[in-house]
Amino acid sequence: MIGNKTLAVPGPTNMPSRIAQSMAIPLEDHRAPDFPDFVTPLLADLKKVFRTETGRVLVFPGSGTGGWEAALRNTLSAGDGVLASSFGQFSDLWVQMCRQLDLNVTCFDQTWGRATPLDSYRQALEADSRHSIKAVLVCHNETATGVTSDVAAVRAMLNDLDHPALLFVDGVSSIGSIEFNMDQWGVDVAVSGSQKGFMLPTGLAIVGVSEKVLYQIKNVSLRPGDTYLGCGYFDFTHMATANDNGYFPYTPAATLLRGLRTSVDMLLEEGLDNVFARHHRLAEGVRRAVTAWGLRTCAETADIHSDTVTAIRVADGTNANDVIQAAYHNYGVSLGAGLSKVAGKVFRIGHLGWLNEAMVLQALGGAELAMRDAGIPFEAGSGVGAAVMHFTSPQKQVLMAAE
Repeated sequence: MIGNKTLAVPGPTNMPSRIAQSMAIPLEDHRAPDFPDFVTPLLADLKKVFRTETGRVLVFPGSGTGGWEAALRNTLSAGDGVLASSFGQFSDLWVQMCRQLDLNVTCFDQTWGRATPLDSYRQALEADSRHSIKAVLVCHNETATGVTSDVAAVRAMLNDLDHPALLFVDGVSSIGSIEFNMDQWGVDVAVSGSQKGFMLPTGLAIVGVSEKVLYQIKNVSLRPGDTYLGCGYFDFTHMATANDNGYFPYTPAATLLRGLRTSVDMLLEEGLDNVFARHHRLAEGVRRAVTAWGLRTCAETADIHSDTVTAIRVADGTNANDVIQAAYHNYGVSLGAGLSKVAGKVFRIGHLGWLNEAMVLQALGGAELAMRDAGIPFEAGSGVGAAVMHFTSPQKQVLMAAE
């Protein structure tokens, strides 16, 4: 196919040439005496992205799934209670991992398109008088359905009930793209990955860990009779101890770390608040396109719309996979597929990372071409036009001037 392909999935995302160039270097000695001069300021600046002053950010070779496992293995013992909810592919996979590790999971299954059920969480925590629930899981941004949950509300609930459970957050498709405040929200472990808001190839599990968690791991012995899950590869203490000296406990993905350095620089240069505003502006353009097409999002209400990915429902009797196939094979546009319960019912447009208005319009135009080929009725150009109107509104001009 002539021309560049368009990557419009919610991860991996577009990689800036600046990041690619920063990784195009000879391999280096990760035990070199000057390696800490690179590692120490990188880890310090990662804390700014997570917005934590008291916690730490640990970087493991792996993916977000490895970060999930790290959160569980470092803090919990077999049989510990975990409060969770399943409302999409990735929130559900984290629940499945908990069960595989013999944790005692209380899971609220939600209709896909809804968010973390705050009322159900409160009822479960109120009933937990013995504090058998040791961890509460929140999928901040459910990538499969384009839904964002209220992490701060869960922390406020825990504080209000004086419940000691740890708060774990899946921020794989949120951190570095939409508002996330680790310290302010009282998050104990926050999991992210390199291939989304950090604009890198897959290969790094980037995990924020609170001071509270590190203290407990270091100072609290196991309760009698507990079966400790064991940390192994993902041991927080081993990683933190090695990082104190600017090194890693085993061979790090040094080339990716060089790219991560540039990624963090770019995020901080733009300013995190500006990053969040840009993602919201781009996401709103996509949502207005969906409305103009006469379709609707998988997210059931506007207050839980994701600013990093939009899952778009097609009409009954229509197969969303026809749109995805036409987009890829006919026009070189990669759209996200519906997963599990929404397979064939939605196609997804990712709008996160290294992205601007013209790139969003390219994805929307490709989606329109593919929908025409798939026989989905809509007025050609309506979605692109709605996005253009949004992107060129007077408010947009004010925002651009402020930047």
